[in-house]
Amino acid sequence: LMIGVGTGTLIIGVGTAWLVTMCRFPGAKLFEWCLLLPMAMPAYVIAYTYTGLLDAAGPVQETIRALSGLEIGQYWFPEIRNLPGAMTMMTLVLYPYVYLLSRAAFLEQSICVLEVSRTLGRTPWQGFRSVALPLARPAIATGVVLALMETLNDFGTVQYFAVDTFTTGIFRTWYGLGEPAAAAQLAAMLMIFVLLLILGERLSRGQGRTHHTTQRYRSISGYQLRGLRKGLAITACILPVLLGFFIPAGTLLSWSLETADTMVDRHFFELAFNSFTLAATAAVLAAAIATVMAYGLRLRPTPLTKAAARLASMGYAIPGAVIAVGILIPFSWLDGTINDWSRATLNVEPGLIFSGTIVAVIFAYLVRFLAVSFNAVEASLAKITPNMDDAARTLGKKPGQILLRTHFPIMSGTLLTAGLLVFVDVMKELPATLILRPFNFDTLAIRTYQLASDERLADASSAALAIVVVGIIPVVLLSLAIARSRPGSSRIGSPTESRE
Repeated sequence: LMIGVGTGTLIIGVGTAWLVTMCRFPGAKLFEWCLLLPMAMPAYVIAYTYTGLLDAAGPVQETIRALSGLEIGQYWFPEIRNLPGAMTMMTLVLYPYVYLLSRAAFLEQSICVLEVSRTLGRTPWQGFRSVALPLARPAIATGVVLALMETLNDFGTVQYFAVDTFTTGIFRTWYGLGEPAAAAQLAAMLMIFVLLLILGERLSRGQGRTHHTTQRYRSISGYQLRGLRKGLAITACILPVLLGFFIPAGTLLSWSLETADTMVDRHFFELAFNSFTLAATAAVLAAAIATVMAYGLRLRPTPLTKAAARLASMGYAIPGAVIAVGILIPFSWLDGTINDWSRATLNVEPGLIFSGTIVAVIFAYLVRFLAVSFNAVEASLAKITPNMDDAARTLGKKPGQILLRTHFPIMSGTLLTAGLLVFVDVMKELPATLILRPFNFDTLAIRTYQLASDERLADASSAALAIVVVGIIPVVLLSLAIARSRPGSSRIGSPTESRE
């Protein structure tokens, strides 16, 4: 599964990023942000959607039977609910990780380096392969590793497609066999595998280093594509967007309109409220904790502080099922200890306080998604000159006052973005929520999973579409951010552009 998803996301992500950044063809500007849209589609949602479309009772095969006159079993049709199908579904929604970082890396490259390669007789393809690709290698590798981490974290897709992975094994061992110790062992093995994946990517770089040797940048002119190459470029960009977003989103919208009378009811809004409450709480706490961590690093950047911050923010690399198992075991022990003490001392049994409550769910979200907000806040705080802190200190302000009255207004946009990213990730999170949620407490993601597991794919569309709509928000923010990320992208007539 990882080999297939890694290869697919690498080819689609890097190829489309290079096309929209360095080539000129009709629709290139539109594809710049459209290629990010599949990021809003959770893997399990697109898996449910394509199963409904391509099943024997789905519209595609019904059309084939109507046109050919054949019956079920008289014609061959590819089966989607298998390992290659899971690879395809995950590739369609995870390639934006590679595309996002690859395009940002290509935008940061100096056009002078590529022009020098042309003067040395390199064709555009040779320049891409021997110059641009090595310079962007760290960003590309990071994108692929992120896609592979999401692959390891996935539960809904592989469970629905009957693909046995560590994640499905953890659920089956815990709930089916009632063996939490064995589930914890599987989770530990998966955790070790994730760490080896990260370490392998670091070691593969060797002693190689990539640095820009110029501080002068100008706008990218790009290569004008014509004829067959233009058509191939358009096709290469439109297929991932069409298959990864517009077809499944259109199908979900159609199903939602058909089932709205029965599915969009009071229970649906209760699920939406539960999802919103969890996501909003986690987003606010993650942004607040990330701010405290980043500001602590700014005040005292000691080795211990740096190590603690990195350790606290590495949870994004850990699959949700592993985090849930790692949280539930000590939380259950803590609840049992508190209840034993309370019963013996006060003759009162308070019941579950941590495990089996929203506390455990929120804690799991913070462990998993704190890195998302911390990286954004740390980068924003680093852009604020230390002279501001010194000036505030001379005016008698304490560190807490400096953070609230000086840094917070400057970072407000970044804090909002960081919170939104965590909000959307929590809305989509399935494995940790399934394990840790309280009894009779469901979310939109769980409702989608339950209905799809019962083969009620059309009924699951309303909840799934709500998750997708919310997921579009960070896609727009990311598109705007990378569009402004190229150094030297100043206005026409500025001193920089005139000098170049």
